[in-house]
Amino acid sequence: MTYGGFSVAEPIRRLVDELHKLPGIGAKTAQRLTYHLVRMPEIEARSLAEALLAVKDSIVLCSQCYNITESDPCGLCLDPQRDQTTICVIEEAMDILALERTGVYRGLYHVLHGVISPMNGIGPDDLRIKPLLYRLKEGAIHEIVLATNPNLEGEATAMYLQKLIAPLGMKITRLARGLPMGGDLEYADDVTLGRAIEGREEF
Repeated sequence: MTYGGFSVAEPIRRLVDELHKLPGIGAKTAQRLTYHLVRMPEIEARSLAEALLAVKDSIVLCSQCYNITESDPCGLCLDPQRDQTTICVIEEAMDILALERTGVYRGLYHVLHGVISPMNGIGPDDLRIKPLLYRLKEGAIHEIVLATNPNLEGEATAMYLQKLIAPLGMKITRLARGLPMGGDLEYADDVTLGRAIEGREEF
């Protein structure tokens, strides 16, 4: 790597390239992170490297819900206090953290690890859909909560799942769409406002 005739050391170039591959990390951010790591005390750098290796060495996917976990099955699937008749279908494992923070949902989960996105070459077979259908056919599930993101890919994935699950005869629900707390009607987009009206509740 050279800048105006200045040659950058190979380890620096390699680290910049690897950091640049991470989501949300642009070229300049990758360079800043690299030079920050160079200045970091050796003990901290080694601790970071060990943490990265530990994640790859000890983390697995739960064979039931495909959550990221240290043990299989994961703690959520093994928790007898959770509602075993409800499964919430989410796009990514980190969505579990958001839902668990609410303290409201107490059922099980199923992580798809992505959404259907033809533009990115991701089809149904690239997601954990077949294991989901197996769980639904084998277990005593009464309700499926489709909690994909409210964007084009998330909606397409939810519609695809709804068509597959409907013949099984169980209740299918979606997360409510509507206005955020503290929001003003005049600033809401048409789709959000329309969903809020459709999902209105009795007062």
